[in-house]
Amino acid sequence: MILTEKINYENPLISLKVFSVKRILNQYNDWHIHKETEVLAILEGQLEVNVENEEYILNKGDVILIGSNQLHRDRCRDVRLRYIVLQFDLEQFFDQSIMQFYNLFEEAGNRLSQFNYIFSKHPDVRDEVFHCVKTVHEESKDKKRGYEIAVTVCVQKIILAMLRNDERGLLRDRINPEFERIKPVLDYVEQHLHEKLQVEHACKLANMSYYYFCKFFKRAVGMSFTDYVNYKKIKKAEHLLLTKDYSVSTIGEMISMPNMAHFYKCFRKYNDCSPNEFRKKMLSWSP
Repeated sequence: MILTEKINYENPLISLKVFSVKRILNQYNDWHIHKETEVLAILEGQLEVNVENEEYILNKGDVILIGSNQLHRDRCRDVRLRYIVLQFDLEQFFDQSIMQFYNLFEEAGNRLSQFNYIFSKHPDVRDEVFHCVKTVHEESKDKKRGYEIAVTVCVQKIILAMLRNDERGLLRDRINPEFERIKPVLDYVEQHLHEKLQVEHACKLANMSYYYFCKFFKRAVGMSFTDYVNYKKIKKAEHLLLTKDYSVSTIGEMISMPNMAHFYKCFRKYNDCSPNEFRKKMLSWSP
């Protein structure tokens, strides 16, 4: 039986979970999947990892990358085994400044294990990613002021390591050199989240026909124009919920989503909860 695992984030403000594991010799984890990307870092001992039809034998200092919804399991091969598990929602670590690269990882998201060749070919990159995972674990345990920034930087360093060391071109071959053509559209969306944004106006900004723009935008950004606008509006709503004492209906109007049914549906898509539940959960959390 395959288990679909739901990852519960310790800090609701950061879409990741990190923890250390000790295992019993020859103990198997059942086959399972989850939407989060996963990185394992071996502190001591030996671990066998199966990712779909691939098998990896990991020793002290090794790391492995497992993509969103990739079927996997592991088995302890050493009584001394200790390792760190880092699970994170990849999408949440792409802000406006690096959104142009999101489509590359979104397309490869369910096959990220194919990038593990980088770690065997480049020990320095493996060591860098290993250090990032350890740092996330330590920062999440200590929870010093600003640790949220530290763990976000580490996850983005892991993303950067894949992007810069992908010698097989699994990512680079799909980079769209004309991304700058839709930059004015992204800037316009960012500045007008309080308005109802029409795809027809975006077409004019990009100087493209409706049909061509829709295909071009999805290829460049990794999601449709409508999904992107809704995503940005919900992110704006999240910020308002945490920083202003406005009612949910007022916030819906502020992001031009006055239809509460539509607002709630979009909000649940990205947060698995209502706006009020989100506000209560976020504001009640303390390290």
